[in-house]
Amino acid sequence: MLLAGIGIPVLAALNSALGVRLGSPVAAAAILFLVALATTLAVLAVYRPPGQGLGLSGTPRHLLLAGTLVAFYVLSITFIAPHFGVGNAVFFVLLGQLISAALIDHFGLFGARPAELSLTRLSGIALMTAGVFLTQKV
Repeated sequence: MLLAGIGIPVLAALNSALGVRLGSPVAAAAILFLVALATTLAVLAVYRPPGQGLGLSGTPRHLLLAGTLVAFYVLSITFIAPHFGVGNAVFFVLLGQLISAALIDHFGLFGARPAELSLTRLSGIALMTAGVFLTQKV
């Protein structure tokens, strides 16, 4: 997960630069998703036995909202980062992640293991937020 976290600002910087170069953040996002689809299909071919379906027939449709959220993130960061800075954009992404993760855990949403939002946990989130904020102070 550390490597995935490292990749988020790199993704933001690369895709926002591609959007500037192409003159279209939406085109950059579309290219990113084409490359991501090809990569994911290659991994799926390795890890999914041949002939086995994806199992989507009984899947609740609201679970597919994750794809929309990924598209929203990529489009947002591709539009905003060139103007706002990658560091500032990622700061707000991290702040949003801290808030939503705490709420998802607290209420056990989407099948997550419940974890009470205690004063200790809130203090930790506040400390992490302050730390991320301090890294962006110029």
